[in-house]
Amino acid sequence: MSPTLIPAAAQALTAVLGLALLLWIASLRLRDASIADRFWPVFIALAGLIFALQGAPELDLRLQLMLAVTLAWALRLALFITWRNWGHGEDRRYAAMRQRHGPGFARRSLTLVFGLQALLAWIVATPLLVAAGGSEASRLGALSPLGPLDLFGLALALGGLVTEAVADAQMARFRRDPALYGRARGDVMDAGLWRYSRHPNYFGEACVWWGLGLMAVAASAQPAAAAAALLSPLLMTGLLLKVSGVALLEQDLAQRRPAYRDYMRRTNAFVPGPPRTWKETPT
Repeated sequence: MSPTLIPAAAQALTAVLGLALLLWIASLRLRDASIADRFWPVFIALAGLIFALQGAPELDLRLQLMLAVTLAWALRLALFITWRNWGHGEDRRYAAMRQRHGPGFARRSLTLVFGLQALLAWIVATPLLVAAGGSEASRLGALSPLGPLDLFGLALALGGLVTEAVADAQMARFRRDPALYGRARGDVMDAGLWRYSRHPNYFGEACVWWGLGLMAVAASAQPAAAAAALLSPLLMTGLLLKVSGVALLEQDLAQRRPAYRDYMRRTNAFVPGPPRTWKETPT
């Protein structure tokens, strides 16, 4: 990391950890550790904002666009998760953790839930730190202000943002009234974008961060910076596929709902594609 970016990185880490501490204290009073999920995008936006404003001598066009996409993504997702979870109490994943750890959960949740999410969010936001480091070179003419890789990355990020928003809206409408999609209550949602991917919202989210990562690569003057820029989308994709997204949800759904197992046989898990026939084996 360039020495000029270290203060911005330190300030961002301090800020997200400080916010995590305040939220942890609130979660003890509310007995609801799942408020961490509502603030996950806020952690990322806060880190990205500090990276951009403190790490760059000025906000060039690339950094402005990246920051706008990040803030739009965070605002939409934070509002959606808050609306979706409002009045439902603690998410059952955290309730299970609370039961498993007993009285020690309060202390453990500080590190395993709030502290960990804050640290991961700080890493996910690093494309903006890399782009902030490249803004000086762009201003001096050493880098193109906006090139083909930027345009591709921006299109990918915006496409991912729209895909995620549409998928979430379709699922919300289905849960309210399955008949809108020609389905009965209790059926699996396999219409709209969900016909082509079992998790189109997660795919869209991954596209957002791959797009921002590619824009940061375009701002990278050195290979090490480019590698750092791609750490974010790699981490986010890994989290979505293996940790808090696809793997966690499908383990529960496949056990509880036989119809979902058939849905798994004919529908891609992540990357959208045409549905398969029931005789084919899913990859």
